[in-house]
Amino acid sequence: MPLGISPTTSGVRTVGECPIVTGMQKVTGIGGVFLRGRDRAALCAWYADQLGIDIDESYCGTEFGWSPGGSTTWAVFPADTEYFGRRDQPYMVNYRVDDLAAMLAQLRSGGAEVIDEIGETPYGRFGWAVDPEGNRFELWQPPAGR
Repeated sequence: MPLGISPTTSGVRTVGECPIVTGMQKVTGIGGVFLRGRDRAALCAWYADQLGIDIDESYCGTEFGWSPGGSTTWAVFPADTEYFGRRDQPYMVNYRVDDLAAMLAQLRSGGAEVIDEIGETPYGRFGWAVDPEGNRFELWQPPAGR
């Protein structure tokens, strides 16, 4: 067993001081990272010029190639976007999941704030929740076969 991981009989193990619950819905990857930009176009240009990110001008972002389980999208949103929830939240992480409904139910039963909205798109299903520090995050279930 790896150093610092302790098993228990309750379905909870610890890694260092962090409890890890086994036998539950789990995130399968990062689906995207989204930033607010006061000057969205300039920030996109900076990332293109400085980091070589191939920006798609239609949404000021890029999709890094598909790998088993999905892709990772990177994008800059307008500073006044409501998509992230709180106006002072500078970024939002999109987590890839296998079963969006089960993950949202799990979050609700754990006392998390879950947004009562499901986005149905050709790219998959989307849901949102808020962590204990008030950070909104997005959950993404890719369409079957992707």
